Amino acid sequence: MSTAIPDSAPHAQLDALYREHNGWLRGWLRKRLNDSADAADLAQDTFVRVLLARSAGGLHEPRHYLATIARGLVIDLYRRRSLEQAYLEALAAMPEAVHPSLEEQAILFEALLEIDRLLDGLGAKARQTFILSQCEGLTYAQIAERLGISLRTVNNHMAKAMEHCCLVMATLP
Repeated sequence: MSTAIPDSAPHAQLDALYREHNGWLRGWLRKRLNDSADAADLAQDTFVRVLLARSAGGLHEPRHYLATIARGLVIDLYRRRSLEQAYLEALAAMPEAVHPSLEEQAILFEALLEIDRLLDGLGAKARQTFILSQCEGLTYAQIAERLGISLRTVNNHMAKAMEHCCLVMATLP
């Protein structure tokens, strides 16, 4: 009875990619972020993405590929921090007596991140229309009045937002 030997070639390729380009990538990120810790974290996340994509082998321009992934992670980091800052400002504006517990705050923030990811790629007006409808509970007429657009445009934005959300959710694991 023979035991199958796992194919170690992809791991060797990832190992080689990491050894050859990790220092460069961390430096590249450090220049953009001005923070060594964030640069190290995002470099590591970049290689995790490469591992998950199983794309370490056969790269013609590995630095371009790594930079593309890292650039997206930098954008995600800034978006997350911006969202977190807005959340903390909204929380600070609330009376302390109605502040959610720390656990509830963490759950709410994670939900905000999920909504942000769900709406990513949607146009600003459609996203704003969706949020006013679904999060603030405004009617379509109220949204039209607030945004200074027609009711038909509100309907179009909501249809586009709903379609976008359905497509995104269909691609989730």
